[in-house]
Amino acid sequence: MKIGYCRVSTHEQDATRQILKMQELGIEERFIFVDKATGKNFDRLEYQTMKKIIREGDIIYFDALDRLGRNYDGIIKEWKHITRELEADIVVLENEALFISRKYREMGDIGKLMEDMFLALLSYVAEQEIKKRYQRQMEGQAVARAKGKQMGRSKCSVPQNFKEIYQDWMEGKITAVEAMRRTGMKKTSFYKMAKEEHRRSFIAEP
Repeated sequence: MKIGYCRVSTHEQDATRQILKMQELGIEERFIFVDKATGKNFDRLEYQTMKKIIREGDIIYFDALDRLGRNYDGIIKEWKHITRELEADIVVLENEALFISRKYREMGDIGKLMEDMFLALLSYVAEQEIKKRYQRQMEGQAVARAKGKQMGRSKCSVPQNFKEIYQDWMEGKITAVEAMRRTGMKKTSFYKMAKEEHRRSFIAEP
């Protein structure tokens, strides 16, 4: 059975491009799982639901390695769990020539060693690229502030319970409308603060 997994980091981002790729592979809609959640851990509703239906011989497709996750150790652990414990296969479309786990499985012990080497390398590169991208963003903001450009939320009053409400919204427990009602914030202010909260949590992770 073919299974597709798609992920974007926030509710504002669009996963359509990834979903279309899965559909082009002939994957049924009911077997395409989509999370709008951070990749810093694997406690995502759709991801965990997907893992429950994986059976031996299934093929799980990811658009890119960082859609699986963005944590070096976590990516390797999840990859090995799926391919070696659940005995399913993974295909990463962005690096399909290297990452078709079935190819390594057929090579026996040598294949396992080669798979581990490639996986470690690409996982590390993906993690470092994300960190560099956010570092460049922070440096750009620092330069803008030094030039006197207004940054952040100087005029936006943030309720004390914003972080808790934001987390409930990110986890899908409440709608954006309900989150705005609870915080007393207008749409523009709410989404602005949500983006800042997401950026802070991303940069703060190890």
